Amino acid sequence: MKKSYYLIFMAAAWIICNSTAAWAGPFAVDDYIDKNDSGIVAWATGWENYLPGTHVDTQWQTPDKALGAAVGGSFDIVCLGRGGSITMTFDTPVANGDGADFAVFENSFSASFLELAYVEVSTNGVDFVRFDNYSYTSSPVGGFGSVDASNLYQLAGKHQQGLGTLFDLDMLQYNTGQDASILDLNAIYYIRLVDIVGDGTAFDTAGNIIYDPYPTTGSAGFDLDAIGVLNPGTSAVPVPGTFWLMLSGYVLLVKTRREKS
Repeated sequence: MKKSYYLIFMAAAWIICNSTAAWAGPFAVDDYIDKNDSGIVAWATGWENYLPGTHVDTQWQTPDKALGAAVGGSFDIVCLGRGGSITMTFDTPVANGDGADFAVFENSFSASFLELAYVEVSTNGVDFVRFDNYSYTSSPVGGFGSVDASNLYQLAGKHQQGLGTLFDLDMLQYNTGQDASILDLNAIYYIRLVDIVGDGTAFDTAGNIIYDPYPTTGSAGFDLDAIGVLNPGTSAVPVPGTFWLMLSGYVLLVKTRREKS
């Protein structure tokens, strides 16, 4: 009997120790959705302002591959490169519903090789608000090093290929970095991803350094597979950001002419 208790105790201790070693951070690691989940009802339909960063070969600069459903493979992606960015657009907007509202899919080949990106959203394509984000990775990560997903919060790229990192628009009301009142949370037509260079020059909302695999070359930085919509808003023709820029320019011109007259 004593031996049985001892074996049970040792088994429990082994599980606890190994679980702690595997996931040491404070954040959930189940904040994802499978690419085939029926909860995903729409996908990004367009893109704009693709600004590839450095160390990305031409073959990976293919924004159209981020349109439509996630593939869940290593090659059907657009690579942002170091510090690059892209804005994905939606015919049907993302809305603030119950639970998570959209999911971002990266192409990581494992649960620990995690290349990260900031996530920003906009109603009009001009005014963007970045999700507050946190990273508790305490030291630099080599080019093929590992990142503990439980140390990451509201950063795209937290999960391996085929699993989309979930984002809830409702969390923007708690933002400390940027005021979300400039947005219509029931009409998000634009989602921008900005690659995080993991060499120690990027920071989270609290000022912590964000480390991810560095250096990598050829297809450096965040690799976008797709963005899926879980809570769609009412379909309408989005007001493009260029319209707002033209309108503001017209207003300024009229004001200047009136002042001169």
